[in-house]
Amino acid sequence: MTIEAEKSLPQTATWRRKETLSSQVVRTITERIKLGEYLRGSKLPTEKALIDELGVSRTVVREAIANLNASGHVSIHHGIGVFVREDAGVTPFRLTGENLMRVENVLKGLELRIGIESEAAALAAERRTQADITAMAAAFTAMDNAIRDLDRNTQADFEFHCAVAAASQNEHFYQIFNYLGETLMPRMRMQAHTVSDATFIGHLMRVSEEHRAIFHAIEAQDADEARAAMRKHLTDSRDRLIERSRNTP
Repeated sequence: MTIEAEKSLPQTATWRRKETLSSQVVRTITERIKLGEYLRGSKLPTEKALIDELGVSRTVVREAIANLNASGHVSIHHGIGVFVREDAGVTPFRLTGENLMRVENVLKGLELRIGIESEAAALAAERRTQADITAMAAAFTAMDNAIRDLDRNTQADFEFHCAVAAASQNEHFYQIFNYLGETLMPRMRMQAHTVSDATFIGHLMRVSEEHRAIFHAIEAQDADEARAAMRKHLTDSRDRLIERSRNTP
């Protein structure tokens, strides 16, 4: 059935009649991908086949394919054809600022970090290089300076965890943590400014000691201890957040 014929059907909604032809082609192909008519990884019908089947012009098909490529549904291989992406239609993982305004959602983010970073720490213990050790030590120095200067910036904390993720030598751990950290840390920074200097410095000192336990395990190449130390650190961070939320009016 051509798109022109489809438009004439009584059940076609008004908003669909207002769509451009290229939008209708995008919708048609997207629905076929969802229904499995065009399998992930498979080649789409040729441009001519789509023109003949859908009853639209070459310009319309090309515009639709460009839109599908931009939205991540297909990939264009010049001289070969257009292929359905393996991840077509998969909603990307995303944490939004609106969701993170609620303490319980920050806690869920920490729980996610516990699972990811504990294993990253174990791999870091097995694979770390001297450069990784140097990066972690630099984060310690920065945190010690923050304690001395009453600096409420949590960047040193973030950099330590980045260094651990990088030491896993698995870029996926680093990329996931970098995303989670950059998303969750601003919320944690806001909380840091709501407590007294004494409370905040006490917090930094506890975190520094927890980091030190992780560092020593990684330096000693003890994967089990590194995993346990990271889990304890993030679990304690979660528990401290719960306690602060209970004491906040």
